[in-house]
Amino acid sequence: MQAANVTLGIPNFNTMNTQDYIELEQQYGADNYHPLNVVITKGEGVWVWDIEGKKYLDFLSAYSALNQGHCHPKILQAMIKQAQEITLTSRAFRNDQLGRFYQKLSQISGLPKVLPMNSGAEAVETAIKAIRKWAYKVKGIPENQAEIIVCSNNFSGRTISLISFSTEEQYQDGFGPLTTGFKVIPFGDAQALEKAITPNTAAFLVEPIQGEGGIIVPPHGFLKQAEQICRRHNVLLVFDEIQTGLGRTGKMFAHQYEDVQPDGITVGKALSGGFYPISAFISTEEVMGVFQPGDHGSTFGGNPLAAAIGIAALDVIISEELPEKALKLGEYFIEELQLIASSYIKEVRGKGLLIGMELYPEAGGARRFCKALAKEGLLAKETRDNVIRFAPPLVISQDEINWALEKIERVLTTTC
Repeated sequence: MQAANVTLGIPNFNTMNTQDYIELEQQYGADNYHPLNVVITKGEGVWVWDIEGKKYLDFLSAYSALNQGHCHPKILQAMIKQAQEITLTSRAFRNDQLGRFYQKLSQISGLPKVLPMNSGAEAVETAIKAIRKWAYKVKGIPENQAEIIVCSNNFSGRTISLISFSTEEQYQDGFGPLTTGFKVIPFGDAQALEKAITPNTAAFLVEPIQGEGGIIVPPHGFLKQAEQICRRHNVLLVFDEIQTGLGRTGKMFAHQYEDVQPDGITVGKALSGGFYPISAFISTEEVMGVFQPGDHGSTFGGNPLAAAIGIAALDVIISEELPEKALKLGEYFIEELQLIASSYIKEVRGKGLLIGMELYPEAGGARRFCKALAKEGLLAKETRDNVIRFAPPLVISQDEINWALEKIERVLTTTC
């Protein structure tokens, strides 16, 4: 097979402009994202700079991975210190950081056992494996018959198994055959959950607030009802808190708004403060007890560099009281957004600093408003076509929120 004719030019990065970087990325990269054409080169706190030197307020936080802000100095120092000692041992050996990391995650979650991974999708895949093995070894469901109930409009990641229970047609198109064993119910419908349960139901896997789905907040009481239903039927309740957890919604975890004690939680994103891919499945003794040596693992999961960064990232969330800050500033921000007099705005919703502004379809889609906001120096991103997501780092100040509000109001009231 003849090799493709590729011109191997070496660009002069000192003279490249924004368009040069965009073209370089498009030439060599897969076309699986649709980013705004801003080329970021530096970040500090809530601010980022592009290669032209323009400054922007980051209102996406890398999809809530940057709750602690860009390049937080305490996490940076922890990373440098550990990188100078040892970065990777694999789980073939123990390291001196992992137990401390486990302990801190257990303390903030109220669950006793932790299984570390890397990406959020890996954490959810780990949860699914644990759920299924628990179903067969503990609950006694016949082999290969376990079912997991999920909600429509969900998003847990991009692996084959995770897209298999998505209700977004594009996420499945061309990727079959898909993984079976999932049952979908409407989000926020406790009666539908009760009705969907059978003797083969192993778990209910749900986001407390749907992030990628458009910042959808369920009716208050739904999570508590779900807990009660699961307890009655010996069904595990597992929350996907990868985007909603670690302070984002005004609590350490979003399910804490209803004083629910789940059987498992998946965490990721802000678990590293943006420095490194770190995720985990946290669960009970009974659920995690189904794993035996060799059942599951990851070369990089639980490595000493990740653990040291994770400890520092959690310390920052706790010491700087970021959940409490998100609660206070989120309430203020939502109230102010709701006062914007724009015929484009259908609804503003959310908890803490995870906020969605849904626009009427007649507005022509959220992306054009995100482009306009970028010109004003504010970076936000559309989700599900008609929703603008506002999710700044939790270290933001009220003055910075006020600065953003001026830009948002201008764009929503003047963009034709």
